[in-house]
Amino acid sequence: MMALMATAATTAFAQDFIVKEARKQLGKGEIEAALQMLTPALNSPATEDKAEAWALKADIEFGKFTAIQNENMQNVMQQKKVPYDTLAMNNACFEAMKAAIKCDEYDRQPNEKGKVKLRFRQNNQQRMQNVRLNLINAGLYDYNHKNLDGALEKWTLYLESPADELFKGCAEVEDVTKDQYRSEIAYYAGLVAYQQKNYPVAEKFAKMAAEDPSKAAEANEIMLFSKKETLKTKEDSLAYVAMVKDLHKANPEEDRYFNLLMEYYTRSDDQAAMAAWAEEEIAINPENKMAWALTGQVHMNNREWDPAIEAYKKAIELDNDFIQCIFNAGVCLNGKAIDLKDKLADKNTGGLTKANADKVKEILTEAKSFLERSKELDPDREKVNWAYPLYQIYYSIGDKAKSDEMEKLVNAGH
Repeated sequence: MMALMATAATTAFAQDFIVKEARKQLGKGEIEAALQMLTPALNSPATEDKAEAWALKADIEFGKFTAIQNENMQNVMQQKKVPYDTLAMNNACFEAMKAAIKCDEYDRQPNEKGKVKLRFRQNNQQRMQNVRLNLINAGLYDYNHKNLDGALEKWTLYLESPADELFKGCAEVEDVTKDQYRSEIAYYAGLVAYQQKNYPVAEKFAKMAAEDPSKAAEANEIMLFSKKETLKTKEDSLAYVAMVKDLHKANPEEDRYFNLLMEYYTRSDDQAAMAAWAEEEIAINPENKMAWALTGQVHMNNREWDPAIEAYKKAIELDNDFIQCIFNAGVCLNGKAIDLKDKLADKNTGGLTKANADKVKEILTEAKSFLERSKELDPDREKVNWAYPLYQIYYSIGDKAKSDEMEKLVNAGH
């Protein structure tokens, strides 16, 4: 046991000795040698003073970062167009910030007496403010060079670092309301995460960006489409709909939210839910033609002809050329006429009295006016196929010439 304890003590001493030797190498300007010597000690359980080890790592990376940055600044001041190693500078910037955060994590751990004595925070906090700002450009460099993983890593560190203990008490960083770049970087981080199909991260950063009114519309779109891509359970769907409804309520002038809700309810095939939602929309805005159209669609699917026709007519009042509603109103009136004919027909002969025939014809005539209007607006049937219902109506009212004309179109498949 004593031998094991002696070995452990020797190992611990060796690791901490290596850290000291690495610092000496750094003092001589042997940066890569110092880094190579230090690296095994960073995560070794035998290293007792991990805060010192990570502080040295931060020193090395910060030194590499500032050396390249200063060289570039000198060239700019002297108007020299000398290329510099942007990638190395950006990587050093990223590693320096990570090392400083790791150093602070160990630095704030209580000592053997249960006390915390911060040795490195003040120095790291001051110098990492400049390093943190450079993470913006570092991420942009990766983004422009198609390295999305690198861009997201650097922007994530930029956005999340203000909450780290390292910057506690540093108002310039800790108070994110003072950060003029935060919403822009959060938006791009969310966009990159969305492109990578990392939807939870995309949603997180989009939500952060949306806190800025100037970025809210774009950010909300990322947030919504991210949530839409992860719909698995009924609860997920309800949460998604609730989010879209909240955004729709807060931004009634934005058509996108209404359209997303319309798409959701149409695809869900829940007629009752769609009818209830359309009713809500009409109560909010009685001049919402699409809400009236959806109301008509629900009633039409249920063969409830009168309320369907009423809703479609209301939509047409709001938009005289709303061809889908004009066509559907004609189809509903035709359906109403067929149902009425079946209801009024003699049970033995199937015939109609003149009075009853006139009732059916009156409805068919109204249906014909809507379908002929559809034909006028869409002669090539690109939006609605009016040929067959018009054929039915012309045939039913005895207009042989026109029914033959429609029959040819139907049979031709055009």
